[in-house]
Amino acid sequence: MRPDRPFLPPPHPSLPQATAADMELPARLPSPILKHSPSASAMTSRSLRDTSSVTFAADSIRSRSSKPEFISTSPYSSFESESFRTARTSRPSASVVSRSSTRRSASERAGGSQRDLRDEDARFVYINDEPRTNAPPATFPDNSVHTTKYSVLTFLPRNLYEQFHRVAYVYFLILAALNQVPQLGVFSPAASVMPLAIVLSVTAVKDAYEDWRRHRSDKKENNRTACVLDPADGVFRPKRWKEMQAGDVVRVVADETMPCDMVLLSTSDPTGVAYVQTINLDGESNLKTRYAKQETMLRTTPPEALAGAVIKCEKPNRNIYGFLATVDLDGRRAVSLGTSNIMLRGCELKNTAWAIGVAVYTGRDTKVMLNSSGAPSKRSRLDMHMNRETIALAVILVILCSVVSLLAGIWLGDHDDMLGVIPFFRKYDYSNDRQGVGKYNWYGTGAQVAFTFMSAVMLFQVMIPIALFISMEIVRVGQAYFMVQDKHMFDQQRQARFQCRALNINEDLGQIKYVFSDKTGTLTENRMEFRCASVHGRDFSDTDGGQEDGHAVLADGVVLRPKTAVKTDEKLLAMLKDGTGAKAGRARDFFLALATCNTIVPIVQDAADDPAAKLVEYQGESPDEQALVYAAAAYGHTLVERTSGHIIVHVFGTRQRYGTHPSTLGVPIWP
Repeated sequence: MRPDRPFLPPPHPSLPQATAADMELPARLPSPILKHSPSASAMTSRSLRDTSSVTFAADSIRSRSSKPEFISTSPYSSFESESFRTARTSRPSASVVSRSSTRRSASERAGGSQRDLRDEDARFVYINDEPRTNAPPATFPDNSVHTTKYSVLTFLPRNLYEQFHRVAYVYFLILAALNQVPQLGVFSPAASVMPLAIVLSVTAVKDAYEDWRRHRSDKKENNRTACVLDPADGVFRPKRWKEMQAGDVVRVVADETMPCDMVLLSTSDPTGVAYVQTINLDGESNLKTRYAKQETMLRTTPPEALAGAVIKCEKPNRNIYGFLATVDLDGRRAVSLGTSNIMLRGCELKNTAWAIGVAVYTGRDTKVMLNSSGAPSKRSRLDMHMNRETIALAVILVILCSVVSLLAGIWLGDHDDMLGVIPFFRKYDYSNDRQGVGKYNWYGTGAQVAFTFMSAVMLFQVMIPIALFISMEIVRVGQAYFMVQDKHMFDQQRQARFQCRALNINEDLGQIKYVFSDKTGTLTENRMEFRCASVHGRDFSDTDGGQEDGHAVLADGVVLRPKTAVKTDEKLLAMLKDGTGAKAGRARDFFLALATCNTIVPIVQDAADDPAAKLVEYQGESPDEQALVYAAAAYGHTLVERTSGHIIVHVFGTRQRYGTHPSTLGVPIWP
């Protein structure tokens, strides 16, 4: 449904009307992503309310009639143009709006000012001047990351400290210490330590293996390479990620991962648009747009001209949705930067041939690392339950042993005069006639009561069996093996097996107690399906007998097939192919609008089942748009290409090219 056009009052007759000479012209064509954005009208209304901050582009664009032309990103461009003229001429302090070649950043639209960033709260990054950027005292970390929990020196003490968070291990350690008391008469004190040592060793080996995998992953990540601009000769050369520093100019190509947090300088798109996927940051698989400022585009500014530029940005923080900075190009003017101008580490570049940026945050200063709390010590609910059970059994054991020792003390007090002759309690030794009467190792009644308590603990220790914990560790290792080898958990699309990264929480898999969900899609697949359509007052919802159609098309000798098939209505499909009249025309316009009026970006992939064909995957910011574009493809209107200047749609095998300029939007343009 088309959004309602905002009501704007006509200009007052007494106010002077703006002329063509007063009109500032846009520097470049707006991105097609903004053209169909649902927030375009709201942004226009905000700009009208804040007339003092309305900015326009700098360069001129020649129209067909060789007259100045105002270009708006809204569908109602002519109406909004007159409104902007009214806002411009109604300002009492100036007759012409000041020129600026970039649009306002998100932080400015929120009411913030880049001048509010004080020098003591800012970081200064000199573009393509890494030594100057990292000169003392402003020494920044390198780009290496470390997610391991242990080192060679800290493994033994830290691992033992974490293992003894289990109350049962503390209990077994106390038993092992009691076995070393000689008065208790343990047959083999050293053998009593073996069960606890086995449990600790098995867990330590398991933890060491997990941390070794983290170390191996860190090493692989740090040794990845990216192209960095050499300031000596101006050539991009491969450089390992861990060697990058703040200030380096980095070049990333399609489907590569961002090595650090970097401000976007230029892209392969003429308008400076780049598409990134942030699934590694926030779990969203939809594409997001990033923009390069027109002043830093390499088509208008050579790389050597950026050598003296400096970026003044905020200090590293954990907010992945905010960024406040300015870039000073020539020492006289500062261009504001916002969230839409920075690409964070972990993002993947999509549907863009290349992008160039300058590193501002590296290594542990990147937002993804600041949000990482390190390798946690995970404990399952079974472990916590066993801790509670162990404490309860230990309390019962102490009570039981206290009763036994108390009764033993009472008995010793009642038979104190007989202890000299009672077996096992004799104080005197009469076995040696030559040396006279000797004494046994008698420490008194109090010490004997304490020894009785320890002996009772040794006798009743089976209440908490150590074999149970040994069995649990062995079972967990076996569970991890079977889960990794499970064929039903093998992803055929990615050719990846199930990975068990934490062996301590196997038993918690699938044991959900509480569910907190903020929206649809958090727990579901978040995939929308096109069911039916109503065209020109007629309902087409009879898809029960229809076939799932992807409607393959032939483009440049390659068969393109949408990745997702949609059930079609046979009557509607027949009307689109061979129908005549107003209803058929409206139906074609309907699906043409579905295929073009969106932010979807088609991405061509190889088809696993057919090497001669290609799959077209539609990626965008909304799953609703994806479902609508897949439906348009099923009904013969296949979107195959989108750039900042044109859109290519195959309509039942006929290639049609549409311009994204407001004056040519919806008008076919054949090359």
